[in-house]
Amino acid sequence: MLGWFRKLMPREDRFFDLFAQHSRTIVGAAEALNELLSGKDIEGKCRQIVELENQADDITRNVLLAVRKSFITPFDRGDIKDLIMSMDDAIDMMHKTVKTIRLFEQRSFDPRMQQMGEVIVKAAYLVAEAVPLLDRMGANATRLANLTEEIITAEGHADELHEQGLKDLFRTHGASNAMAYIIGSEIYGELEKVVDRFEDVANEINGIVIESV
Repeated sequence: MLGWFRKLMPREDRFFDLFAQHSRTIVGAAEALNELLSGKDIEGKCRQIVELENQADDITRNVLLAVRKSFITPFDRGDIKDLIMSMDDAIDMMHKTVKTIRLFEQRSFDPRMQQMGEVIVKAAYLVAEAVPLLDRMGANATRLANLTEEIITAEGHADELHEQGLKDLFRTHGASNAMAYIIGSEIYGELEKVVDRFEDVANEINGIVIESV
C-alpha cells in the first residue's frame, strides 16, 4: 500500500529536473538580452525573452505544486520554494528590462550596458551549473561554494559598470538631453537588478548547502 502511494507522489529527482529546466530558460533569456543589447534583432529578442519568461513561470508553478504533493523532498520545502522563486525573479527582471526598452523604443545601447549583458550571461551559466549539483551537495559542496562566489563577484563587477555607466551618461547627456539621461539610467538600473537577483540565487544556494551538509 505504501509503495503504491509513493508511486503517486513526484519523485525527489523531479525537483532537480525542474531546477535544470528553469536554469535553461534563464540562460536562454540572458543570451537573448545580451544580443539585444548589442543591437541585434531587438524586437525578436524581446519576444524571445517574454516567451522564455512565460516558460519559466510554468516551471515555477510545477515546482510549487510538486512541493505540496511530494511525500518526501530532497531538502527543506521552504528552501525549495525560496530557490525557485529567486531563480524566477532573475528572469522576471529580464522581462521587466524588456518592457522598459520597449516603452522607450530604445534601439541603441551604451558599451557598458553591453558589458553588463555579458555579466548577466556569465551569471546565468554559473547558476545553470550550480543547481544540478544540489542533487549531491555533500560531494559538490566545494564546487558550489566556488560557483556562488563567482556569481557574487560578477554582481560586484556589474555594480561598477552601473556606476561608471551613469557617470558616462551624465557627461554625455546631463546638460543637453535630460530624457536620454533618464532613459539610459532606467535601463542601467534594470540591468543592475537582474544581476542582483542572481546574487539572491547564490545566497539561496549557499544557505541550502550550509543547512544540509
